Amino acid sequence: MSNNPHDPNSKLDVKDDEKHLLLDHSYDGIQELNHPLPSWWNAIFYTCCAFATGYFVYYQFLGGATLRQEFTQSYAKVLVAQAEFKKANSAFNQEHYQAIVADGGVKKGAMVYEVNCEACHSEKGKGDIGPNLTDDHWLLAKGTPGTVYNVVFNGSEENGMPAWAELLAKDEIYQAVAYVASLKNTFAKGGKEPQGEKVIETSETVVEK
Repeated sequence: MSNNPHDPNSKLDVKDDEKHLLLDHSYDGIQELNHPLPSWWNAIFYTCCAFATGYFVYYQFLGGATLRQEFTQSYAKVLVAQAEFKKANSAFNQEHYQAIVADGGVKKGAMVYEVNCEACHSEKGKGDIGPNLTDDHWLLAKGTPGTVYNVVFNGSEENGMPAWAELLAKDEIYQAVAYVASLKNTFAKGGKEPQGEKVIETSETVVEK
């Protein structure tokens, strides 16, 4: 049996309103209707083509920034922000430290320590890769909040101590310092052997031995 609509013996049933869509060619006796795509689909397709053309021209010929260039520009802004932060907060502020301590700084600092410092200094400051924070010896600081703040803030590349000013907020640094200050001279059981210089504090000054 033929599928030719002009053949009286054909089984092909073409509606009157579809006859104008019937294609003249056939494949193995099979014909097809040329139904148009929905207008909304065509609109999306041509919009995408227009966007892709503009996108290609902008980035290939008009100097559009590459992903690497965009990263470099964004990273430069981050470096500027970090430099401004360091300039404004590099000096230890005793009044701010006291306010942090009064606002539960030691307890909050314990959480900051657990997330950021425990990997090197072990739980409760007993020391591991980093030095023991519970004895009376100090490798970089002198045991006072101000000197501890300086080490935490600026780090020490030589000793593998990161500059936490690049990673932590201002209050988090002060909270960490408050917690470290609370560990001093607690001599935690099983702590790492002393490193650095022994420091004896008096009511007036700090003396190295």
